[in-house]
Amino acid sequence: MKVAFIPIDNRPVCYDLPIMLVNQANEHELIMPNIDLLGDLTKNADSEALLDWLQKLNDIDICVISLDTIAYGGLIPSRRSNDNTEAIKKRINKLVEIIEKNKIKVYAFSSIMRISNNNVNEEEKEYWNEYGKKIFEYSYNYCKTAVEPNTDIPNDILKDYLNTRNRNFEINKYYIELYKKGLFDTLVFSKDDCAEFGFNVEEANELKTLSAAYENIFIKTGADEIPLTLLSRALNKNKNIKIAVKYANPESINKISKYEDISTEESVNSQIELAGGILTDENNCNLVMLVNNFKDEQGELVMGVDVPLFNDELKLPDKPYFIADILNANGSDNNFVNKLLKQQDLKDFYGYAAWNTTGNTLGSTLSAALTYFKAEKPDEKAFNELQITRFLDDWAYQANVRAKIRENKSNLTNDIIQKEMKPYENIIFDRFKTQNLPIKYSFPWNRFFEVRIQIK
Repeated sequence: MKVAFIPIDNRPVCYDLPIMLVNQANEHELIMPNIDLLGDLTKNADSEALLDWLQKLNDIDICVISLDTIAYGGLIPSRRSNDNTEAIKKRINKLVEIIEKNKIKVYAFSSIMRISNNNVNEEEKEYWNEYGKKIFEYSYNYCKTAVEPNTDIPNDILKDYLNTRNRNFEINKYYIELYKKGLFDTLVFSKDDCAEFGFNVEEANELKTLSAAYENIFIKTGADEIPLTLLSRALNKNKNIKIAVKYANPESINKISKYEDISTEESVNSQIELAGGILTDENNCNLVMLVNNFKDEQGELVMGVDVPLFNDELKLPDKPYFIADILNANGSDNNFVNKLLKQQDLKDFYGYAAWNTTGNTLGSTLSAALTYFKAEKPDEKAFNELQITRFLDDWAYQANVRAKIRENKSNLTNDIIQKEMKPYENIIFDRFKTQNLPIKYSFPWNRFFEVRIQIK
């Protein structure tokens, strides 16, 4: 199968991970635009160049598209862009022409604009550094009481924020109209950083109402993992992969993770549905999804919230399995990984992730496992490289090295991180029976949050 893929931006989890996922199955070919065409923390994607790139492709079976990239220049620009609705629809309509002319089957996703509860403007408009929390509170209280609350947010800032929200919401409703005309095979609206009340929650509910009659329109909690689950859905369509779920703390599956608005169980089931899996019991499954879930509160190592609650009685299944480690937001459970890597036999092991939010972790490990499990021509080397990368990122870096180099105020250089990562490399290479491969580390967005890990 020949797949074109337009990511959210140029981060490793958005650009590198789908390539590694598809490389596990040699019967598929993934075609990506040049990374320079995509956006980053400060630069918008070149939407026109991406449309030209897509138009020139031949014999594409399917296309997975971040609509935010075409409409606004990326996920972050969707919150910052001052383009009017007309300019945005012009780009979308050019995409429509290309899809209709080339008869491409499209799996598309768009974000519902988030409302982060902080005064950090790194991924928002400039005024978020002063009014972010107040805008969150305004949204929360307005939607909770249905009465406009008093606020000291300046009128021009509040007006700009609400206009941006309304513009994005209108564009999302436009996508539903395009779906009705047959443009998309599957359409997903993603929501992250959710609270119980807020404009984003109300928009999600309205989109759900507008699309209720359509089988392949989804409103999903999550964000960056959505293109991966859509990619899995496309590659594994009609393959009927049956998945059983086994929880480390089954009595706590009703708990809600950080940055999400649904329970752990709902999040798991939702990701399985979107990725193309079928939920079943352990007796009838092809794969077991082992979920290392939290008991009361999800940890967050980078914020100093450590909840080492791994259930030592949890046994690895006798069937093929993969692991979603969600004890913490953004970083592995060290106890769990240390136990896992000491296992004598990983022959039925189909993957691991502990990347950022619960949705991120679930979607990424699920998509990779399904694709490798159902590959007609599985590539063991590609599988190992994907798993080595995930353990180096989610366990070695996020759960251990990241905090250390931040405390030491280390520079964002390959030499510093290389030294700190070396002990973990040795453990992981030994576990996967791989020679010591040369690894290059870099910080593509010039911050500690994400690291690019390149196996030479």
